[in-house]
Amino acid sequence: MPALLGAAERHLRVGTPAELAYAVTRSHLGDGRCVGWYGPATPGWRVAIDAERADAEIPPALARRFGRADFWARWTRAESLCKLAAVPVAAWWRRHGLAVPPDTPAVWRTLRIDDLVVTVAFAP
Repeated sequence: MPALLGAAERHLRVGTPAELAYAVTRSHLGDGRCVGWYGPATPGWRVAIDAERADAEIPPALARRFGRADFWARWTRAESLCKLAAVPVAAWWRRHGLAVPPDTPAVWRTLRIDDLVVTVAFAP
């Protein structure tokens, strides 16, 4: 898994939802774009991604609750892990905030692609 995460940039594409219709998994952005994962199948592992615009304004209520430091990296990581755990984000917030639980089996990488912050996460 580390090699796949290390090469994540090669497996992510940005485009319209129609252009990325065949992605393994996708994240939709508020500006109409989509980020898709096109990595190889990894037996025994599930993949999830989340993306946000790096320059997007942080909603004031979320900034008050979670702070502004490295917000979009923490946000996309939590969203990706929520997707893998099939847990609603509001339930995650109550339990963990935007932190990663110490016992999580998931692995992840957060990176910048142009004007986006993207987290790719895998869980067995």
